[in-house]
Amino acid sequence: MFLLIPGRHHLLTNFQYQYLSGICKSEKIDAIIFGVTSANHSNTRRNPLPFYLRALAVEEFGKSLNVPCFIYGIDDIGNVTNFSRYTVKRIQHESEGLFDLNPANTVVVCSTPVLEMYERDGFKILTAELEDRRTWKHHSVMPWDIVEKIASADNWRDDTFITTAMHTSSLDVWTRYRCGDKIQMLFRDKMISDDGDITTTRDYNIYVRQMDEIAVLKYDETAPFIRTGRIGDIGCAVGSWIKLACNDSRWRECDFYGIEVARHLFDICQQRKHNGEFANPFVFFSQRNAVTGLAFDKGSMNTIHTSSLTHEIESYGSRQELLSFIKNRFDELAPGGVWINRDVVGPANRGRAVFMNLAKDDGRNDDFEKKQSTRESLSEYLKGLSTYARFMRFVNDFRAKEGYKVNYQLDGDYIKISLKDACEFMSRKDYIDNWESEMHETFCFWDFEDWKKSLTNAGFSIAAGSHAYTNQWIVNNRLKGKVELFDENRLPLEYPVTNMLMIAEKN
Repeated sequence: MFLLIPGRHHLLTNFQYQYLSGICKSEKIDAIIFGVTSANHSNTRRNPLPFYLRALAVEEFGKSLNVPCFIYGIDDIGNVTNFSRYTVKRIQHESEGLFDLNPANTVVVCSTPVLEMYERDGFKILTAELEDRRTWKHHSVMPWDIVEKIASADNWRDDTFITTAMHTSSLDVWTRYRCGDKIQMLFRDKMISDDGDITTTRDYNIYVRQMDEIAVLKYDETAPFIRTGRIGDIGCAVGSWIKLACNDSRWRECDFYGIEVARHLFDICQQRKHNGEFANPFVFFSQRNAVTGLAFDKGSMNTIHTSSLTHEIESYGSRQELLSFIKNRFDELAPGGVWINRDVVGPANRGRAVFMNLAKDDGRNDDFEKKQSTRESLSEYLKGLSTYARFMRFVNDFRAKEGYKVNYQLDGDYIKISLKDACEFMSRKDYIDNWESEMHETFCFWDFEDWKKSLTNAGFSIAAGSHAYTNQWIVNNRLKGKVELFDENRLPLEYPVTNMLMIAEKN
């Protein structure tokens, strides 16, 4: 008979060891199979440890059971009702047919609601820690309870509850590889979701396409300021900037380091590397958050590049986290190093009142408040609104969850509004495919001078080439004929700045 133990297995307990030891003594067990789920996920609160560390602990755990133990990684495939069948088929495939697990030869050990899937497939269940299936109450501490205890402990290695409950195999791996420190960092980080992302309302297929479409423009704009040596791209998305830099002969002797927090994008970076898409072999990707700590060792980097990232820290985090991010970049640079930051920026005098005239003949002007059940239906709904009606929807949605209120007054054909809020609307009125995500983001919290002041306060010098500018493509394709700005005398105003390129040096 085989025992199948599905689970994420970030941590093993002494109860699990005693429970399995008792079964092995009373029954003839031919092998124990650990199906390690979410094996392709790591560095998130839900799945903090990579598969190889989990496998190390399970391997050591199994040695003391005196029964052959096998470990197979089971990739996450989302929330599906037949994940049990996928797990069994995956094990059969990975074992090259050695294990064809079925109800006739296998008993499943599981104490979470996952057991119901295996039960529906006909497997007998051993419920281990589970005491009451009606309430899912457990009579012994669960592995994840210990993980959460470690996350909040002042000194987890000296906590008797933790060290008594953990099996020595996990305790050894967690100590040697400093897993507790990583857990505490991940659980402290409130910007990132449990699955390792800043926002859960973004369509990554659209987002990736948009990033790739402007990658050449971004690279051409920033390349003149790159310093040779160790080059890092924080928030590297799908690695497009690094890919272009690898094709530039000027940087052929450099090492490249891509940092990406979003699991979807990090996975694409890794796949691109496996595909051989980077001309320079010295390209390394890591999934980590550069807000709560250093992404690189202190004084180790010659160039750090960020693009369209710093406004997300302000939007989804806090002002203090943005200031910490700036300080972290200063600490990571070697003397003479440079941080190239390309991002959106607010206009000067952003608190001044302006008058805005919006097109009403490019769509319907009513019915702008209707809720939609899917991202796709919302996009199609917004597409039919006029620029004026889309502004009215913007007033309702813009940073509403953050408690922000857009103040405006109707004045005949004009809308009186602050220059800041006018720019916030103009900057994302056409992002209808990811509207919900975009409505959380603020672009105009600082103007160019605010940025310079914050960087110099952190120790940077502002290098020549730093400037704010108006994206003419946005003007020509999104603003002309749609939005017009006027001063208090109804005299036309030029469109304000939209973007900045900031070259911050560490002397």
